[in-house]
Amino acid sequence: MPGRRHGRRGRNRGKRWIDQLPEYHQPERSQPLKPNSVCITPTEIEILRLIDLENMTQQEAASRMGVSRKTLWNDLKKARRKVAHALVHGHPICVAGRDYKIRNQFGGE
Repeated sequence: MPGRRHGRRGRNRGKRWIDQLPEYHQPERSQPLKPNSVCITPTEIEILRLIDLENMTQQEAASRMGVSRKTLWNDLKKARRKVAHALVHGHPICVAGRDYKIRNQFGGE
């Protein structure tokens, strides 16, 4: 169908600002991802950090990441669902994705 991109509807996702890449344990490259792995993006981790750990409002976090509050809310809902699914069902969590721009130490590009 013309106009469809990778099975999704709507506009292409824009990149979001994050302060830094999260630190996490990455298994050896020779180990393939388990089929039931839940993958979360660095952007989703940043949203969880800002909202749940830094206690920012959704509006503050959205402004910091350069997106609308509605976009942030959608991403937050998706991130929380992924984490909850992995915890409840005992699935490993992987970090993957390139949907971000890293903010420099002075707060800009």
